Amino acid sequence: MTHPRTVSTSRGPAADLADPAFWKLPPAQRLARFAELRQEPRPVFFTERRAGRRRPEQGFYALVRHADVLKASRLPRVFASAPGATSPEPAGWVRVLFGDSMVNLDGADHTRLRRIVQQAFTPRLLAATEASIQELAVRIVDDMVAERPDEFVSAVAGRMSFEVICAMLGVPDAYRHRIARQIDRASEHAGVRRGLVARLKSPGKGLRALARMELTVARLGRERRRRPTGDLISALVSADVEGQRLTYRQLGSFFSLLLVAGVETTRNAIAHALALLTDNPDQLALLLSDFERYADGAVDEIVRHSTPIIQFRRTVVARYTMAGHTFLPGDKVMLLYASANRDATVFEDPDAFSITRDPNPHLGYGGGGPHFCLGAHLARLEIKAVLRELLTRPLAVRALGEPELGTSNFDHRVRKQHFAFDVTKP
Repeated sequence: MTHPRTVSTSRGPAADLADPAFWKLPPAQRLARFAELRQEPRPVFFTERRAGRRRPEQGFYALVRHADVLKASRLPRVFASAPGATSPEPAGWVRVLFGDSMVNLDGADHTRLRRIVQQAFTPRLLAATEASIQELAVRIVDDMVAERPDEFVSAVAGRMSFEVICAMLGVPDAYRHRIARQIDRASEHAGVRRGLVARLKSPGKGLRALARMELTVARLGRERRRRPTGDLISALVSADVEGQRLTYRQLGSFFSLLLVAGVETTRNAIAHALALLTDNPDQLALLLSDFERYADGAVDEIVRHSTPIIQFRRTVVARYTMAGHTFLPGDKVMLLYASANRDATVFEDPDAFSITRDPNPHLGYGGGGPHFCLGAHLARLEIKAVLRELLTRPLAVRALGEPELGTSNFDHRVRKQHFAFDVTKP
């Protein structure tokens, strides 16, 4: 039995969210397409290519309105993360070899694993992490002022997010350079659907990096189980919820998720922040006029406007009618946070960057529900700490030119952002 659906009939990249070329378009063009889709009476279905052919049964419905993304995020009994929330979905053999990431689990399996992880985030650990975030921001900006680099992601944004995660986990300095390379290799093609030759060549590169990261954390986990040191890895290998502990494979999977997701998303938000404040001098002046008053609003608006994670996938597991359409088990949907965060029915003048926007119910950390980002609080602290140090020094910085963006339908990645120093502030 079939069911009615709105199908994308255009084959051009400017309209087809399933076409890799769409994700190479400038962000403004992609946002314009999302705005068109929000005017459709029901979700649009996009057919995905497979090995050079189009099979009508393979594709996804795009959820683009704020209300629809929010509802689907909070209905895991209908919109499930398994078998994979990322795009493309992990192959079965990859899941067997590496285990299921928490982001791809539902129900009791997800609840049990998340409870173990939450137990490890003790008040003492969080307090120590919050203190180290500000200290690290000071040190990074001190180094920036002394060394005068010209590329912001590597000098500030990437370093901040990576070192916070490593410090919280307790990753020794000797491991960090190697792990940083492995993160880049493992996440290089996230959300990119490539041609057949690239798909055959690349698993090796990304999966080898992932395997090495998981071997590293398994080694650290064994050491911390013998000799705990008060860091997150020690807490994770010691956490016990109803007799359940993380296996080393689960620990490795969570470690990979935290490193790739925590580092990538916060790095990108900080990088976008510099460009947004440079391009909106009135908002920068307002923030400088009373940093502590406006900083929290600025952080939320940076996350809304840049939306570091563009989308997550869900699989429909129960018949459900929403947004004028009846979804059936087996249907795939794409929750487009980047579109939901520009929904004019929720956000007045949604394309404007306004640090006093209130309310600001953005979905930058997900739409709530069981998969709401565990690290949202720490991410906000990191962004705020970096902004405080960048903006309250006598030496001002500004972005130069447009950021160099990655090609991905998964995250709004900034590869490079050149910047310059102004001699003094006015």
